[in-house]
Amino acid sequence: MLAHTQSPSPDTQSPDTQSPVTGDAPRTIRLHPDDNVAIVVNAFGLPAGTVFPDGLTLTEFVPQGHKVALADIPGGAPVRRYGEVVGLARAPIPRGAWVEESRVETPEAPALDRLERATRVPAPLPPLEGYTFEGYRNPDGSVGTKNVLAISTSVQCVAGTLAVAIRRIKQELLPRFPNVDDVVGLTHAYGCGVAIGAPEAVIPIRTLQSLARNPNFGGEVMVVGLGCEKLVSERLLPGREAGGGGEDAASVVRLQDERHAGFASMIESILAMAEARLSVLNRRTRETCPAADLVVGLQCGGSDAFSGVTANPALGFAADLLVRCGATVLFSEVTEVRDAIHLLTPRAATPEVADALIREMAWYDAYLAKGGADRRANPSPGNKRGGLNNIVEKALGSVAKSGRSAIAGVLAPGERVREKGLIFAATPASDFVCGTLQLASGITLQVFATGRGTPYGLAEAPVIKVATRTELAERWSDLIDLDAGRIATGAATIEEMGWELFRLILDVASGRKRPWSDHWGLYNDLTLFNPAPIT
Repeated sequence: MLAHTQSPSPDTQSPDTQSPVTGDAPRTIRLHPDDNVAIVVNAFGLPAGTVFPDGLTLTEFVPQGHKVALADIPGGAPVRRYGEVVGLARAPIPRGAWVEESRVETPEAPALDRLERATRVPAPLPPLEGYTFEGYRNPDGSVGTKNVLAISTSVQCVAGTLAVAIRRIKQELLPRFPNVDDVVGLTHAYGCGVAIGAPEAVIPIRTLQSLARNPNFGGEVMVVGLGCEKLVSERLLPGREAGGGGEDAASVVRLQDERHAGFASMIESILAMAEARLSVLNRRTRETCPAADLVVGLQCGGSDAFSGVTANPALGFAADLLVRCGATVLFSEVTEVRDAIHLLTPRAATPEVADALIREMAWYDAYLAKGGADRRANPSPGNKRGGLNNIVEKALGSVAKSGRSAIAGVLAPGERVREKGLIFAATPASDFVCGTLQLASGITLQVFATGRGTPYGLAEAPVIKVATRTELAERWSDLIDLDAGRIATGAATIEEMGWELFRLILDVASGRKRPWSDHWGLYNDLTLFNPAPIT
């Protein structure tokens, strides 16, 4: 058994095959020949004095997922993982030592004005034909994976009233419409008490407008508003995004309207409007659709040092398969892309796409600086306990989700997707904000990689949860849908896991399999990204 298992770099994603590891033999994973660190694979870590077949001896305890120095690293010298500089040694780090966070200085982010633009555009991978799923086709040509009645809100003030109405809809109406999966409220903390005319206000408003048009909602838009809020209800209706507009009694319930004589009247109005839309949605049935009609979002949360070794590369391989089918795949999280942007702009399909990537990085740099922060506020304490020293290392693992395809387009926060292929949707790294913005951009299914574990889920779209470690998959067996930890032990290759995930995506999109979050009804609230002032 080799002491250092070879795994793919973010660029190649070409694993060396190996036999499954048995027992507790000490083992590490080195990602690139130029790396001077490797991560410990063994659960619970390895003690000082552990000797590897190549003679490497640990000088101290190293936890699972954390880095060990493979050679003496002088003070000030680069620490390399993924073949990239992930830090600078604050003081000499001897061979066999734990490369712990406090021993590593975070390097500067790549300068945005010196990036290559569309210089190494990947050639299209061979197309995949014949793959289908059973989806809900909409009049506009989009295809949903769920059949959901979504009720928009124009202001947080009505959220409590809508919650009461939805409880009654589910109890009294939904059983009469068996083809409808669920009823959800698109609630949020916006709409009034905000600087609605500020330039950045376009982001939360656009997000709410786009959310209502998600393909899983079948085009049946209805809005519950109060009546005195700044964000008037009509702005959330299709075709009224530019602002203002007249009355639309068929699509808006406004609680302050004089026709409502008390709370019961408001609830009855919401139920009546919902019943009309449920009747339409109930006529939707699944039909065979090409995989090209899928819009899949990729995200990671509760990440660890295995994220960029197992789950994220598997997501990237599946992303390439989807792109080869003609589908649309979104990857996101600006902060967790920023330090790897030099690997992405050369892959942009055109210089204009590269410029759009740079634009979103620059906007977010300025946004963080305005708040007195920078990218080093990420990663989280849990990420660090999982072996990620800093945002550079986290970003290099995060971009493995993007696979090898050319980047076909870039979306600003809350924009609806327009192109097919691999798309970067600019979002914050927060799981909940990213999920909300990806829904607004039009995803109908999400794949979520996690190493530390998180009970994250979305009511609006199915979420497939992929574990980076077998230990997590076994401990959370009724929350994790796929164990990518098998890559770390050699029980499966990235290619095998990518194909398994691809087939699972088709099954979940078709309703043939339910991810655990849907099984439990385990859903997070939507969270708007609002960089505009609150008044």
